[in-house]
Amino acid sequence: MELDRIGRLGVWTWLDTLSAAEAAVAARRIEDLGYSMLWIPEAVGRDPFALVSFLAPQTARLVFATGIANLYARDAMTMNTLRQTVGDLTNGRFVLGIGVSHAHLVKGVRGHDYGKPVATMRSYLDAMAKGLYMAPKAPSEPPIVLAALRPKMLALAAEKAQGAHPYFVPPEHTARARDLLGPKAWLAPEQMVLRERDASKARAIARASMRVYAGLPNYQNNLRWLGFADADFADGGSDRLVDAIVAWGDDRAIEARVKAHLDAGANHVCIQPLRSDGKPGPDMEALEALAPR
Repeated sequence: MELDRIGRLGVWTWLDTLSAAEAAVAARRIEDLGYSMLWIPEAVGRDPFALVSFLAPQTARLVFATGIANLYARDAMTMNTLRQTVGDLTNGRFVLGIGVSHAHLVKGVRGHDYGKPVATMRSYLDAMAKGLYMAPKAPSEPPIVLAALRPKMLALAAEKAQGAHPYFVPPEHTARARDLLGPKAWLAPEQMVLRERDASKARAIARASMRVYAGLPNYQNNLRWLGFADADFADGGSDRLVDAIVAWGDDRAIEARVKAHLDAGANHVCIQPLRSDGKPGPDMEALEALAPR
């Protein structure tokens, strides 16, 4: 897949609060608005590969990506089979994003041992490359991007994959990631956005959306690398952390944050449009206002 096909602006959103029919309407609307990609997460809801296979035939140009598929949810051969199968079913409109998830989800929810992240990912990618697949393949090899935050995983993303898809990061991370990835690798950070101008309201909504992530060691360690401290993670996040992670305000402020990622070296920014009423699901009005021009 060529870099220009992923475009500069995509959407990252949970569709599990929508019915299948509503999710299809949302995907078509996202495509009609001019966004190039739709990133589908994985946690404890719908299977992202099944959802992409359902949505793709109901769109014409939209590229779909897993953001991010948990490697502990399936063995390496199965992951490669899904990559090839979904790449074929979408006629090449698929990017596989893979991550090591978090210890509490892997051990506590799935019941697996949580290995050392970089070593586990390296071994998994090697096993994927050896996976036997004897069915029709995609028109072009479906790219792989890694959920990479820190230097070692970013280096692996440049070595073994097409690039990186960092989550829960400010533009300062994008600049560091680009330096570590080098000039050729894809860099597609996620950016939470919120169309709320009142600081108190915006930060309250942002904290509610950030609370789970701000308590996870993987994200905390990454943010400490950027200069944040323990106090920034308390009570849902300090104002400094909230403002760094969530781009809130008017459309110009949000667009400036997206531009900051691009200026820092991102090839593609996937915005996660938080609803101003605090409810789950994408803010479609925000996507309309922020659509590529």
